[in-house]
Amino acid sequence: MARQRAFDRDAALESALRAFWKHGYEATSIAELTAAMGIRPPSLYAAFGDKRRLFEEAVRRYQLTYGAFTTRALTEEPTGRRAVERVLRESAAEYAGADHPPGCLIISAAVNCGPESAEVEELLRGFREEAKAAIRRRIDDDVAAGRLAPGTDTGALATFFASVIQGMSTQSRDGAPYADLLGVAELAMTAYPPPTP
Repeated sequence: MARQRAFDRDAALESALRAFWKHGYEATSIAELTAAMGIRPPSLYAAFGDKRRLFEEAVRRYQLTYGAFTTRALTEEPTGRRAVERVLRESAAEYAGADHPPGCLIISAAVNCGPESAEVEELLRGFREEAKAAIRRRIDDDVAAGRLAPGTDTGALATFFASVIQGMSTQSRDGAPYADLLGVAELAMTAYPPPTP
């Protein structure tokens, strides 16, 4: 009979997620992870594999919990303009939330990594590129519906809004309060072209 784990795997994963979110992938050591998770290294390896696989699982959890607001905003709003505005506003609120580390795990967890973490950087870059592509699809929706002019450069707009969101995450980690981030979101929306007459 298999020996039952003596710890709450879900709670341990949440603790690992927060450690990676706060310190980044490379700077978070196994010792820091096991201390945060309340387990010993053999239990970490038995339950999650290695640090890399633990990180990947933490990222998946992040996307389904703290980061899920982006997907909801992009799928629930009836127009591209409203979807992008909601993403920006909710980014301001989420990044400045007091109940978790500031900013966005997907944006900040692999900053300044060495060559040994190239796969982790690539993993997170892929998620950021997909988010940018999702923003572009919603702006494209506005063009297709005649709400924006046919020649609108939706790729440039999507890159601009993705850059703003990434900057908001960095500002949050530097201590910018919600009001400042919301101001950035509102200012960024002035770059969204006005509806076609």
